Amino acid sequence: MAFKDLFKFKQGKTTFVFIGGKGGVGKTTVSAATALWFARQGKKTLVISTDPAHSLSDSYERNIGYNPTPIAENLEALEIDPEIAMQEYQAKMKEQQALNPGNDMGMMQEQMDMASMSPGIDEAAAFDKFLQYMTTDEYDIVLFDTAPTGHTLRLLSFPEMMDSWVGKMINVRRQIGSMAKAFKNIMPFMGDEEEEDKALEDMEETKKRIKEARGIMADPDRTTFKTVIIPEEMSIYESERAMEALHKYNMHTDGIIVNQIQPEEADCEFCRARRNIQEKRLKTIQQKFGNQVIAEIPLMNHEVKGMDELKEIGEILYGDSKEDKAPIALEG
Repeated sequence: MAFKDLFKFKQGKTTFVFIGGKGGVGKTTVSAATALWFARQGKKTLVISTDPAHSLSDSYERNIGYNPTPIAENLEALEIDPEIAMQEYQAKMKEQQALNPGNDMGMMQEQMDMASMSPGIDEAAAFDKFLQYMTTDEYDIVLFDTAPTGHTLRLLSFPEMMDSWVGKMINVRRQIGSMAKAFKNIMPFMGDEEEEDKALEDMEETKKRIKEARGIMADPDRTTFKTVIIPEEMSIYESERAMEALHKYNMHTDGIIVNQIQPEEADCEFCRARRNIQEKRLKTIQQKFGNQVIAEIPLMNHEVKGMDELKEIGEILYGDSKEDKAPIALEG
């Protein structure tokens, strides 16, 4: 099976692809090149960087913002900005306060201050983008250029955590709502009944969207995880552990991209030594991940950045986009 055949499309539904791996293996290059290749196929494509240390802008040599930024025909990109995410979170908290005039403002401000220091705010922002794009089917394909492995695994645990948290908040809201109705005459600060109902309705809608996103992420026909590795032991074993964790989150892993492979035609002693070591690691990769489709990218003799270089990487992975204009069939 060719690597491009791993990508499935359903009529009117977005395909989601996570590209992950250890830090420094070339995830952003692969993500940017893959997005560009599909855009050239005529697919409406969005690539999202969930890594706080963004480098999509560097890869495309474009200034990429927090909202979808046009890169090329059929291609948009965005980089999640934790600071902007924090501002949005604070705005939501203030909106909650407006709907609940009985809440203590000092407590609300304390919650906002704590959230601004939270090490997980970037994951929360990324998860918010998941909900936004996983439930709209606005694009043919959305690719997530993920952060290094540990960060990404935390991110993928968010649906479970948020579903539980929102469920608890709904229960609390219902209890408060019942109390407010019972004591409305003697506790006027409990707030307007219509506002209480609106707050509960918003949380119910959020829970519904989380459930829908969880279902999409666990659907191998809609969402898959591609792993980028380099032929070195640390990268191989970290990826193996990551895949075991991904399966616990019901994520489907189906493709391995081995990057930075030393060419066989080595013309120096150091290069030949590196190639010999890599050949051993390539055998290990085949043994450990042989049930997945494996693609290879050679070590380039130049820096990979800019549209022409990314186009070259895309064609190494998926074929010449001009000669192979419509390789991906729609299902359903």
